[in-house]
Amino acid sequence: MEKPLLDEPNIIITNMKHFKIIFTFALLLLFGFSNAQKIGVVDTNEILNKLPQYKEAEARLNSQIDTWESELQSLQSEYERKKAAFESEKVLLIGDQLKLREKEVVDLDKNIKTTTSLRFGANGEITKLRTNLVLPFQDQIWGAIKTMSEKNGLGIVLDKSNNISVIFLQSKYDYTEKVLSVLLKGTDKKEKTNSKGKK
Repeated sequence: MEKPLLDEPNIIITNMKHFKIIFTFALLLLFGFSNAQKIGVVDTNEILNKLPQYKEAEARLNSQIDTWESELQSLQSEYERKKAAFESEKVLLIGDQLKLREKEVVDLDKNIKTTTSLRFGANGEITKLRTNLVLPFQDQIWGAIKTMSEKNGLGIVLDKSNNISVIFLQSKYDYTEKVLSVLLKGTDKKEKTNSKGKK
């Protein structure tokens, strides 16, 4: 028994689709090789961590975070102390005294949760401060990357610190130190000027 002819158009359409995909891929490869761009890689986290101004600003932020954490710990201790006292004296308290002490413990618990959320939450003060801390340095880094890429004729610069999987990288394509030297060149000039002005 012969197969119906209905399958033949589907096979032809499928083969045409495969041909189009392969043809498009081949054109992209051909175009890519004829217009090859020089690619460089930098690590912005490493650059940030080597900038002295960033380290100073981060130390101030960490100091503020430590202060907030100690305040939160003292609130937590106070809550636990008041809750334990309330639980042990609960049988002796009556009427308004019971409600007042219970409200005191509940309000302290709410205060702890609110403080934790406002300061340490996903959209809390720490997240905002950290973002504001990094922004000016990011602008400087992007400017230095632009300068370095123009100087070295790079068409594409990847940041390996932003979850880009770089499996292998020859050191000649890692421009982290060159970007850092562009950034620190301006810093060294400022420090020399400041030290001369103080003498």
